[in-house]
Amino acid sequence: MHRDLLNVSYDENAIRKRVIELGLRLAADYAGKNPVFLGILNGAFMFLSDLVRACDFPLELRFLRASSYGASVVTSGTVKLTEPIDSPPLTGRHVLIVEDILDSGVTLSRIRELLLGENPASLRLCAFLDKTSCRRLPIEADYVGFSCEASFFVGYGLDYAGRYRNLPYIGVLKPEIYETG
Repeated sequence: MHRDLLNVSYDENAIRKRVIELGLRLAADYAGKNPVFLGILNGAFMFLSDLVRACDFPLELRFLRASSYGASVVTSGTVKLTEPIDSPPLTGRHVLIVEDILDSGVTLSRIRELLLGENPASLRLCAFLDKTSCRRLPIEADYVGFSCEASFFVGYGLDYAGRYRNLPYIGVLKPEIYETG
């Protein structure tokens, strides 16, 4: 375990098992639909990478960079989109937004609003972690890796100020790390 963590909440084996389960469920739900998996950068890259390898069906990958945190541990309330959605438009396509964590709902609500404007055939959300107790806006994930408590998680793509994304597991960051910056 990394010295900056209080504990490991989800180890490599638990993560791997859950991603495979999600891949099987997505295969059933998206059979014959050739969906677009839209990964939200930077956090979702590890989950998205494992998830698409667990999906044994045709799909397309696109990416969007969005943030409402910056170097903070709480959302600013303002969503910053720094990478546009790849062309062509998503009109008539089945779209799955893939995100690392759903907490306040601020970022994903804004992204969802933008994507609905492109008139997709369907629009669903897959979040690896879901902190329902932190929700500020009414948005729910269609697919969830793990429901979790209101802690500050890092690892497996999740970061604090750009650090800890490379950890192969997910753990709770010690408060003294982010309280002192």
